Amino acid sequence: MPSDELWYLDLVEVGRRIQARQLSSLHVTQVILDRIAQLDPRFKSYAKSTPDLALAQARQADSEIARGAFRGPLHGVPIAVKDLCYTKGIVTAGGMPIHNDYRPDRDATVVTRLREAGAVLLGKLQLTEGAFGAHHPAIDPPVNPWSAPHWTGVSSSGSGVATAVGLCFGSLGSDTGGSIRFPSTMNGVTGLKPTWGRVSRAGVFALAESMDHIGPMARSTADAAAILGAIAGADPDDPTAACAPVPDYLDIIDQSVREVRVGIDRALIAAGADADMTRATEEAATVLAEVGSNILEVSFPSPDAVVRDWIPLCAVEAAVAHEATYPSRAAEYGPLLAGLLETGRSLDGRAVAKMLLRREAFRSQLNALFNAVDLLIVPVMSVATPTLAELAAAGRAPEVVEARLRFTAPFDMSGHPALTLPGGKTNDGLPVGFQIVGRPMEEALILRAGHAFQQATSWHKRRPPIS
Repeated sequence: MPSDELWYLDLVEVGRRIQARQLSSLHVTQVILDRIAQLDPRFKSYAKSTPDLALAQARQADSEIARGAFRGPLHGVPIAVKDLCYTKGIVTAGGMPIHNDYRPDRDATVVTRLREAGAVLLGKLQLTEGAFGAHHPAIDPPVNPWSAPHWTGVSSSGSGVATAVGLCFGSLGSDTGGSIRFPSTMNGVTGLKPTWGRVSRAGVFALAESMDHIGPMARSTADAAAILGAIAGADPDDPTAACAPVPDYLDIIDQSVREVRVGIDRALIAAGADADMTRATEEAATVLAEVGSNILEVSFPSPDAVVRDWIPLCAVEAAVAHEATYPSRAAEYGPLLAGLLETGRSLDGRAVAKMLLRREAFRSQLNALFNAVDLLIVPVMSVATPTLAELAAAGRAPEVVEARLRFTAPFDMSGHPALTLPGGKTNDGLPVGFQIVGRPMEEALILRAGHAFQQATSWHKRRPPIS
C-alpha cells in the first residue's frame, strides 16, 4: 500500500498486515522513522528517537514472522515509550536535564515485555519534568497538533502528540493525577490508566509510587487492549504488581455490553464540567444505552477531600523519590517540581496520616458504589480544551489545580482503572474526551465498553489537520 496511508492505520491492523506478510516491519518502521524526521522538529514529541535499534528490531521481526515464529498482535509494530521508562544503554531522562547522561543498565519491565511481544522501539517520548505539571525550562514542550496555542495535556505530552500525529502506532504513558488521560483527550486519542498494580513499575522513574500507573495510549480501544495484554502481569522486580491472571483483552473485546450497569452522576458533572465536557459525557451515555447498557443515576462520593489531598500526598512521595538529587542539586530543577519537593519535605507525619485515612475512606466509598453499577461515565477535565494562555493566566493556586484534577486524581488515589476516549469536538473542531471507570482489575469490561462505543461512533477516527 502507499506509504502515505500507513501511519494512521490502527496498531492491530498494521500488526495483522505485517504478520500476514502483506507489509514488512522494516518498511513500516522506515516509513514512520521518515515521518518522525519530517514532522517531529515541529511537534517535538520525541526526547530521543532510536532509528538504528528500531530497524534492527524490525529486521528481526520480519525474520521471525517469515519462519512462523509469531509473538502476538504487537509483533513487528513500531511503538514508542515515555522517557521515564528505563531503556538499557539508551538515555532515560524523565524530562529532567539532570538525567541527560543517564543510561540505565537494564530495561524497565514494560520495555522488556514490549520487546518480548516483538514490538519495535522507535524511541523515547518527551514529558514534563519528573512527570509532574510543567516541562523543565530547558526543554521545548511538545506542540498540540490540533491547535498549537492549546495545551497538549501533561505529563505524557509527547505520548499524546506522537500517537495523534502518526509518529508511532501506540505508546506508553504514565498517570499519577491524570497524565495519561489529559493528553489523550487533548490530542484526540484513547488512553488507559490501568488498576494500580496491574502493570509493573519496575524500572520507571517514580513521581509518587502509590499513585503512579503505567498504561497504553493508542488510536483505538482495541489497540490499547493489545498493548495492555503485553505489559500487564506480576513481576518479581515489583512486589506491588498484582498476581492476578492477565486476560486476553483483545480476544474478548467484542463481547456484548448489554445489561451492563453504567452509572452517571449528573450533579457532579454539572458542578464541575464545562458545556463541551458535559455534552461529550452525556452523549457517551446515550451511545452506551443504544448498544444495550443500562444507564443509572448515581451519587458519586464527594471527591473534594482526595482532590485537595492529592498535591500534598504527591509532594511527600515525590520528595522520597528525589531524595538522591534534591536538595543537593536543587539549582538544576525547574521551579514547579522544586516547589512540590519543598512542600513534601515540610509536611509532618500527622498531616500525612490524616490524608491516608481520607484516601482509604474514599476508596471504600467508591468500591461500595460499584456494588450498584458495573461502570461509571465521568468527564476528564473541568474545561475541555484550555489554551496555554488561559492556563498561564489562571496560575497554580490550589483551587485552580484542584478544579483541573477533579475528575482524574480521585481514581489515582483509589487505584481504579479508567479509560479515556474521544467523544466529541468543540465548536473549533478540537477533540473532547470522556472517561469510563471500572472496578479494580476489570479492565476487560471497560475496554469492551470503550470498544462498543467506538464501533458505534467515529470520534476516534478523526485526525489532526496537519499541513
